[in-house]
Amino acid sequence: MSAAHPHAATAGPPQQRYSSARRWGTLAVLTASLLVITMDMTILNIAIPDLTEELRPGADQVLWIVDVYSLVLAGLLVTCTAIADRWGRKRMLMLGYTIFGGASLLVLWATSAEAVIALRVLLGVGGAMIMPTTLSLIRVVFRDPRERTVALGIWAAASSLGAAFGPLIGGMLLERFSWHSAFLINVPLMVVALVAGLFVLPESRLERPGRLDPIGVVLSLAGMTLFVWSVKDFGVGASLSNPPAWAGLLASLALLAWFARRNLRSPEPLLDLRLFRSRPFSAGIIGALGSSFAMGAALLLLAQWMQLVDGASPFETGLRLFPAAIAGATASLLAPALARWTSARAVLATGIASTGAGMLLLGLQPGALSQLTVLVVLILVGLGTGSLAIGSALIMSGSPEELAGNAAALEETSYELGSVLGVAILGSLAALWYRSNIAGFAWPGTPDPAIVADAESSLGGAVTVAEQLGLPALAQEAGIAFTQSMQTTSIVGGSLLLAVALTIFLLTPKGTDVSAGH
Repeated sequence: MSAAHPHAATAGPPQQRYSSARRWGTLAVLTASLLVITMDMTILNIAIPDLTEELRPGADQVLWIVDVYSLVLAGLLVTCTAIADRWGRKRMLMLGYTIFGGASLLVLWATSAEAVIALRVLLGVGGAMIMPTTLSLIRVVFRDPRERTVALGIWAAASSLGAAFGPLIGGMLLERFSWHSAFLINVPLMVVALVAGLFVLPESRLERPGRLDPIGVVLSLAGMTLFVWSVKDFGVGASLSNPPAWAGLLASLALLAWFARRNLRSPEPLLDLRLFRSRPFSAGIIGALGSSFAMGAALLLLAQWMQLVDGASPFETGLRLFPAAIAGATASLLAPALARWTSARAVLATGIASTGAGMLLLGLQPGALSQLTVLVVLILVGLGTGSLAIGSALIMSGSPEELAGNAAALEETSYELGSVLGVAILGSLAALWYRSNIAGFAWPGTPDPAIVADAESSLGGAVTVAEQLGLPALAQEAGIAFTQSMQTTSIVGGSLLLAVALTIFLLTPKGTDVSAGH
């Protein structure tokens, strides 16, 4: 690997060993903070209705409240990890905890949509400092490959549980308090993480890091932010006829190509793309990107189906989605042992294939969609997300320690881009299929074209129109149309996941052992 990374021999940190208590204490702090971050990413979905009722934001402002976090996060992942490698990973985490907790506290003074958008920007900055740094610290602290694989399984389990606890906790809070509580819950948790981190986390940085490339920083920030924004903008209109989005996409691709070319030619790159020469590393990245692409949109559509078609409340929806989190957390903890018993590529490929099979089951079930089918699908999806712990192990074991920050940034970027692309592309396809299915509804009399457009724009719009006009047949027809579009989307996503599973199995060298070290 040294040939692929010419600066590795001089850039690595000294081979310091940490006690068992220090290692597992570090993991406890890192997984707890990750739990908070992933919980926050889903809790907002429950708070949006109350927030919009009080602040009355416009449609564009609601989109910015939801989307600006991922825009900032995607844009800053590479830069924050590069700075952390040089300045100190513990320092970066402490600053991230402070910004995340402080931004959450500022919600007490947020009286407008613009203020909430600004808070979400700060949360994105804090999240970009925290998420990849947790991974790189695990790579540095856990030098024993077998221990590291177990630690990454626990880390992945915390991520699954955090995403599931968000709707549950959000539902409980909003039954008793205002939407502000969805932000304020972060404050005490971040304070605990900050205090524990100061005493438990070790400092880690590159011994000879090289200078920071300011041009590369600008190219990364502008290119990634523009790319995510343009893809989201395509998804909003569910149409390719969007000149601003096309301009943003083309500009982002040009900036990112320039960024890649600059890094490949630099002896001290901001992001070492030569990591992709490692086949296990590439397989792990493909697993992260492909699974988040397919599952992000599927789970979003399924949550809408539960609430608007099956009549579940937000809290009930959280409970119904919880089996996926339990299955994911369990699979994450079992995956390292299964990988030692069989192989890493078998566990990761089989896990992703099980998720693909679950999505195909959702799409191909004849007749009305039953709750039993949905439960089986969620368990299969959970097993697939749990196997991604082995994907993280492939990524980390496929990279040298001095490039832990680079590897973590690329992994988190893959998850973020996969989710954004999945929601935009598969979500847009689902919207097109929904409109096609609902277009044949027989309206009584001559309805207002604006009302028809509202009903055809989304399932939520159709339900609202049905309630206003007293047309239960419209709500029923819209539910059927949405279910059919969700099932068609699931078939596409499930087929993609089967292809991803096969690619990972063929790409990962036979005998790759994530417990054997780099």
